[in-house]
Amino acid sequence: MSMELVETAPDHLPELMSWFPDQESCSIWGGPNQRFPFTAETFREDAGLDKFPSYSLVGGDGELLAFGQYYERARRCHLARLATAPQRRGRGIGVVLMRELSRIGSEHLGADVCSLFVMNHNAPALRLYEKLGFVTAPAPPGSPEIVDCLYMIASLVAVLSDPPS
Repeated sequence: MSMELVETAPDHLPELMSWFPDQESCSIWGGPNQRFPFTAETFREDAGLDKFPSYSLVGGDGELLAFGQYYERARRCHLARLATAPQRRGRGIGVVLMRELSRIGSEHLGADVCSLFVMNHNAPALRLYEKLGFVTAPAPPGSPEIVDCLYMIASLVAVLSDPPS
């Protein structure tokens, strides 16, 4: 399947919003301040779509496959609001998203380490992040304290490398 990471377009928003049908899925994805129910306006605002570099992984037919953002946090390329289309999970799309977003974000920010937050009960995401070399680390000073949330870091080299078989 051909995939390309592109800047998120306004027409990606309705599909992206459909991936979060309840408060729990919104909170896991966007954190405790992500409102639900949401409108297009509150979703856009809470997700920081006008504030952070936002990218969509699209298929050859333009189908939205995954979404993510990055920004600088503690001199690292911090990856945020990562999601794969629910009907496409478990097919390696998350690996492509993470590698491409890490590469673009790190290059733009001049960083060689990536970071992210993940809920400790989000087992599929944890498996993906660990596969890409992320390890749990202390959160930088001033980070939000979210119950059951882990802070993870990985070198860009690890994220971009193929894991050992």
